Amino acid sequence: MLDRDQLETFAVVIEQQSFEKAATALSITRGAVSQRIKALEESLSTVLVLRERPVSPTPAGEVLLRHVKALRVMEGSALQALAPQPKLHAPVPLSIAVNADSLATWFPEVLKELLLSQLVALEVVADDQDHTSQLLSRGEVIGCISTSAKAADGFAAECLGAMEYRCYATPEFAARAFPDGLTVPAVLAAPAVLFNRKDSLHDDFLKSRFGFSIDRYAKHFLPSPVALLEGVAMGAGYGLIPSTQAQPLVESGRLLDLCPNHSVMVDLYWHHWELEPPLAHDVTALIVKVAHRELVTSEVETPVVIAGPGDSASRLRHVNPVVTDHNAKADCNTQ
Repeated sequence: MLDRDQLETFAVVIEQQSFEKAATALSITRGAVSQRIKALEESLSTVLVLRERPVSPTPAGEVLLRHVKALRVMEGSALQALAPQPKLHAPVPLSIAVNADSLATWFPEVLKELLLSQLVALEVVADDQDHTSQLLSRGEVIGCISTSAKAADGFAAECLGAMEYRCYATPEFAARAFPDGLTVPAVLAAPAVLFNRKDSLHDDFLKSRFGFSIDRYAKHFLPSPVALLEGVAMGAGYGLIPSTQAQPLVESGRLLDLCPNHSVMVDLYWHHWELEPPLAHDVTALIVKVAHRELVTSEVETPVVIAGPGDSASRLRHVNPVVTDHNAKADCNTQ
């Protein structure tokens, strides 16, 4: 049997990314933390912690961290079930990873039900949808929204649906920057608004339109879906925005769809433990239910797979063929 105090100390060290901070959180000495970690590593005959700044788990440590997270959820669920009155016991801590665009569009419906249930103490980690799976594999979260359809060993991936993105700008910006449509020369001269440096969606969109990669164009980075939308709406540039998020501004005339015959569909998947405790299973069921109601039905049998730079492939689908003439308007216009 693994020592529970040692397991909890190990988990807190990884979560705090520091032996000193873990000691403070656990109200024990730094030496006691080190002794517990050393004893746990000796009992398992493997190194669990990379003693760097910040502290991080080894591959073996990632496996053990997932085990501790599962223990916490199972214990919390059991205590809630055994409580003499409903909701008498403290909420169970849960961490999930969600892409920022989902948080800004359909995921608040999930949050509303989870938070108002008072059964969980929820931590939502926001990251790009192509990178959230790394948090799950490291054991930092119990589930994540990702663009990858393939689940790692010990995990399952459920298709949620697809988010539709369209390319928007203000009418004034479109008339000034794209008088002849979305041509390559115009793209090279006009600033685009992206989420952050990990965001490959805009690059993939341009490649799908012209048939080759374009990366040397001016970029604004605004790491918030709301800020990105406002950046485009103020006329600072053009960019890809979830159509549901942009629709009110389109209807009011503040934004214009630069490519009305072309949308980008990004398939999303919920990755979670293959063997889930009951509470985690309920979270999975809720996310899948809301996603199927709010997202576009996914056509995963006919995806166009486009690899983002330095990362796994993103599952993007486009509604019309690639245009290879670099001076063509690519069926996009500013009318």
